[in-house]
Amino acid sequence: MSPVPGSGLAKGLAVTLRTMTKKTVTEQYPEHQPELPPRTRGVIGLFEENCTVCMLCARECPDWCIYIDSHKETVPPAVEGGRERSRNVLDRFAIDFSLCMYCGICIEVCPFDALFWSPEFEYAETDIHELTHERDKLRDWMWTVPAPPALDPAAEEPKEIATARKAAEKLAAAQEAEAAAAASPEAPSGPEGPA
Repeated sequence: MSPVPGSGLAKGLAVTLRTMTKKTVTEQYPEHQPELPPRTRGVIGLFEENCTVCMLCARECPDWCIYIDSHKETVPPAVEGGRERSRNVLDRFAIDFSLCMYCGICIEVCPFDALFWSPEFEYAETDIHELTHERDKLRDWMWTVPAPPALDPAAEEPKEIATARKAAEKLAAAQEAEAAAAASPEAPSGPEGPA
């Protein structure tokens, strides 16, 4: 049986007409930002106050795309007669995103929670040399990091929080006892009474 001439054209037009009547699902990207999953890996944000310049992130990076420079500063003793301490001060923290493979090893090995995943993804540059972002840009991305998910309500309280809560309760009880002792009038001492 030979096909009817023009049947392919009719089938194609039928598909076109069905598609034209359906609602479009195109997202207008620049005007409407996409809904990203909570664990999106965009860029790496730096919380500079937590960085102790331990260099673990730079050493563990398989691409060697993290550049850190620092210097040592002498800190005066905390108490009189103590000795001076030295601490590292961060001078430069940069990540070359043209080399980064977004593995997240630097974030995992950071013992002081100075690095975080940010869902920010609009950081394209016209020159590849501008993809090395310094610490001021990484710090700006830190404020786009979403809050951590809430704990499971059925989970037990973390030990750190329980210890801090107990210490705060003990301190509050001691302060209340001191305030009560200071507020009560002192009883006369000895056998002499008011004359």
